[in-house]
Amino acid sequence: MNILVCMKQVPDTQKVRIDPARNTLIRKGVPSITNPLDESALELALEIKASAGGKITVLTMGIPDSEEILRDGLSMGADHAYLLSHSDFSGADTLATSYTLGMGIEKIGSFDLLLFGKQAIDGDTAQVGPEVAGLLGIPVIAFVTGVLAVEGGSIVVERMTDNGKEIVECEYPVVFTVVKAAQRLRIPTLDGMMRSFDIPVTRYGAREIGADPGRCGLKGSPTRVKKVFSPKHLSKVKLIEGSIEEKAKEFVRIISKHK
Repeated sequence: MNILVCMKQVPDTQKVRIDPARNTLIRKGVPSITNPLDESALELALEIKASAGGKITVLTMGIPDSEEILRDGLSMGADHAYLLSHSDFSGADTLATSYTLGMGIEKIGSFDLLLFGKQAIDGDTAQVGPEVAGLLGIPVIAFVTGVLAVEGGSIVVERMTDNGKEIVECEYPVVFTVVKAAQRLRIPTLDGMMRSFDIPVTRYGAREIGADPGRCGLKGSPTRVKKVFSPKHLSKVKLIEGSIEEKAKEFVRIISKHK
């Protein structure tokens, strides 16, 4: 079983800064974490590896500092790591990101399973996994919650729907977008952390993966953000004092005033 997990380094949502000229997130110097749903995708990959064997490759696109999340993936049990990093990739929307990841995946090799977190907490689009599947021409199963069985040429998974859950069997290759893991995510062991620094992280730029610079980064992004701002909190808290009857009358008066 050859498994790929795409991961993303995202800014700490409590300390986000915006570039007003480009309307993009400023990532340099901002504390970053691994996208939580990508951690769930990695946990699912590790469970599949434990039951069916195989190798796990972790992949990310980002600045050089993004290597940190790949090291985290290696420390938890991934076998190989790749970083797509180049100035041409900066400012990418979901389409340009998906194109770059797709070209990177084709450069790295073929995979049976390609796992993505359902969405990233910085953009919340939930588009990249399905778009990569479309670009690679392979099927996608969204909102996967767990794997029920791994067989010779197929895999059985459970996924969320609007009305409950579905059990789906599919052949390889296939893309999964993974929702939050029900089980607790594993913590790297000391041996795992030591091991992670013995495994090289391979870096590719636009030229190495054969990407068209016109389809990468801001140049390849048809989406344009017109304005980014922090919402103003206009709500106020008013404490109503008095007896229950007095509080009820005052509450009704306030509600009636704001109809």
